[in-house]
Amino acid sequence: MSDGSGLLLDRSPDAARVSLGLVGGAPADADGDYLRVSDPATDEPVGWVPYGGAAQARAAVDAASAAAGPWRAATPDVRANLLRKLSAAMLDRTDALARVLTREQGKPLAEARGEIAYAASFLDWSAEEGRRVTGEYLEASGANRRIVVMRQPLGVIAAITPWNFPAAMITRKLAPALAVGNTAVLKPAEQAPLTAMAIAALATEVGFPPGVINVITGDADAIGRAWLGDARVRKLSFTGSTEVGRLLVERASTHLTRLSLELGGHAPLLVFDDADLDVAVRATLSAKFRNAGQTCVCPNRVYVHASVHDAFMDRVQAGIDRLVVGYGLDAGVHIGPLIDDAALDKVRVHLDDAREHGAIVRTGGRLGAPRAGLSPRFCTPTLLDAVTASMQVAREETFGPVLAVQTFETEAEAIALANSLPYGLAAYAFTRGLARALRVSEALDFGMVGMNETTVSTAQAAFGGTKLSGWGREGGKWGLEEFLEVKSVTFGV
Repeated sequence: MSDGSGLLLDRSPDAARVSLGLVGGAPADADGDYLRVSDPATDEPVGWVPYGGAAQARAAVDAASAAAGPWRAATPDVRANLLRKLSAAMLDRTDALARVLTREQGKPLAEARGEIAYAASFLDWSAEEGRRVTGEYLEASGANRRIVVMRQPLGVIAAITPWNFPAAMITRKLAPALAVGNTAVLKPAEQAPLTAMAIAALATEVGFPPGVINVITGDADAIGRAWLGDARVRKLSFTGSTEVGRLLVERASTHLTRLSLELGGHAPLLVFDDADLDVAVRATLSAKFRNAGQTCVCPNRVYVHASVHDAFMDRVQAGIDRLVVGYGLDAGVHIGPLIDDAALDKVRVHLDDAREHGAIVRTGGRLGAPRAGLSPRFCTPTLLDAVTASMQVAREETFGPVLAVQTFETEAEAIALANSLPYGLAAYAFTRGLARALRVSEALDFGMVGMNETTVSTAQAAFGGTKLSGWGREGGKWGLEEFLEVKSVTFGV
């Protein structure tokens, strides 16, 4: 049966393929409905998970709250060693985890393996950075006073993660929080929760104390309401749409719960007349078509200087035509399926709108199964030319393998086009000129800028956006600071 949102619920799942959550170190069942997790490429069931709600959410907070004191009291070395053990366990089981990830999310197996390594890097980085959290000793205004500034964990933190990176989004949130002494409750996305279950099981295996990491699945609205309605949850970290982010801001007002919000993006990529086109093309293809374009930082709006437009388009088209669409477990595949029917419909609407308003499809644009036995949730990588700012593909994030290209004449025009939308997550630019690189980097109103580079997310760098793309940062020392409270203590001496 369906709950009305497209989710498939079942009261009698295949018991051998049920993955339970983790609450207080024990398997967490929902005592009711189970959510069917399907392979988006084939519609075959990959497994079932409990479809929990407010009761499971409260139980998870109970367990995290009970574990908070001992975990906070553990030394940074103890916490770091466990994080590094979890990283090692994930890397040791890369192939098994990657297959689960590909089956539930759809990305090619090579990308899934890369994501496991990427996810492990956050554990390793946070393990070491957590050892370096320090306080300060300040000079006071009077001779008989001393001031000490302490940095302490918040307590229980909640995390809600998306389906497009089922492993990395978990560790990017949990690793810094755990490293500095917080405990966590986590809800992974309904479309791809099995990787989270596997990571939680590994955490138990390597020795994380019960209650430090708690994972539940189920009704996103009920779980989110329960966590934001519980004063024990001191912070919620969310990655998802701007629309849901707005709802969370409203609900967080009850207890003034701290939030980190990584929301929608619509990344521009600027190619100037002095760019190294080979570098620009390779980077654009790599960033845009990774995960079938289903990444929040992939370039969607490409603005190319008119003088290099034709050369850029020819090279990009040649690269796109070499990409292979298919099942993620098949050899040689570069582009897997879109996650669900709604994602496919959005791509279809954007392509139809672009065609109707004069865009030229240079290559791609075909929807449907690439071979027998696969679902229709595939789109061939697409290159659109003659795009205008009024088209939906230029105004809204497509979240699919569609690259939309416009031209510009001046640097000022390019910057204005890039900054014209209310999103500010990531932006990219390609130029050989140092002065231009500095000017453009400063002028782009985005949380992250890639200059002659499209890899902007690493464990040591700050990740986050401006404007409607949210607030807060993940990664590096900034990611740890999001989970620390600053306390000032004044001593009379």
